Amino acid sequence: MRHLADACTIQIDTTNQCINRCSNCHHLCGHHEKPYFMTMDQFRRAADSLEGYPAIGKGIVGVIGGEPLLHNDFAEQCEYLRSMFPPEELGLWSCFPKGKEHYREDIVSTFGNIFINSHERNDILHCPTLVASGEVRGLEDWHRDYIVDKCWLQESWSPSIVGDRAYFCETAGCLGLLLGIDGGWAVEPGWWKRATKEFTDDINKHCHFCGVAMPLMKRISTEGIDDISPAMFERLKDTSPKIKAGKYQIHDLIPCNDNRQMATYKDVDYRNGIAKRYGMFLSQNDKKYLTPHLFKKWEKGE
Repeated sequence: MRHLADACTIQIDTTNQCINRCSNCHHLCGHHEKPYFMTMDQFRRAADSLEGYPAIGKGIVGVIGGEPLLHNDFAEQCEYLRSMFPPEELGLWSCFPKGKEHYREDIVSTFGNIFINSHERNDILHCPTLVASGEVRGLEDWHRDYIVDKCWLQESWSPSIVGDRAYFCETAGCLGLLLGIDGGWAVEPGWWKRATKEFTDDINKHCHFCGVAMPLMKRISTEGIDDISPAMFERLKDTSPKIKAGKYQIHDLIPCNDNRQMATYKDVDYRNGIAKRYGMFLSQNDKKYLTPHLFKKWEKGE
C-alpha cells in the first residue's frame, strides 16, 4: 500500500446520512442504527490537520459522505475551508440532492473540484464491501495478504478523517465506525505523513473485514442490495436497518474475475445535467475534475 502523503485526495467524511441506499456502498450507508454527523469542532480539527497537505503533489482536501449537503453545518464547514485553502485545493463529492439548491453559492465559492454521482444510472457498479476478505474461499494466506497489499482502492483513492480519527483508507474508516474497531490515529497536524510500515497494524485490523479488493462479482448500485459474508451478517443482523429491511444477499464466498468498469466517470453531460438543477455548469480542470460555475440568471426549478 502507498504512503498517505502520496494520495491525490484526503477526504473529510462528514456524515453517513445519504439520500440513496446503493448496493455495496463503500461508505456503508444504511447499516447504522443512528446516522453519524461530524461536529463542527471535529471538522475544524480535521481541516487544521491537513494544512500543508495539498502542496504535496497538488493534492485535494475533499468533503464526502454519505451526502455532505445533508449536514446542517455544511455552510459553516464551507466558510471554514475557505479560510484555510484556495478553491483549487478543495473538492466536494455529492449527489446534489433536491432541496439543497440554496447551497449553490457556498459550493461555487468554496470548491474548485466537484465530483457528482447521483447513482441513478445502471452502469455504476460497487464491489462487495461487507464480504469479509477473511471469509473468501480458496485463497491461501499469502495470496490474500498480497491482494490486500495491492488494494486498488487504497492505491488509487483516499485516506480519510471520520469523527475524531484519521484512517489510511476511506472504507477502513467507515468499517471502523460501523464495527467499533479500535483503530486509526488522533486527528493532529501531519498525521497524513505516515509511511506504509506505520499503519500495518491498522491494515490487519480493518482489511480482514473488507471485500473491496477481493476478486468477487460487482453489483449494480441501483439494485439496492448488499452482498454480505455469513459471519459479517451474524455480526450486523440485529442492528443494521438495511439487513432488517431484507436488502441483502448472503455471498457464496467463491472468487471470480469481474473486469467490468465500475463507473462512467468521464460523462460530463451526465454531471452537467445534475448541476443544472443547482443553477450551475461544470468545466474540466487540469486535475481532471470539474469546476463549478453559476449561471447568471437562474430560478429554482428551471
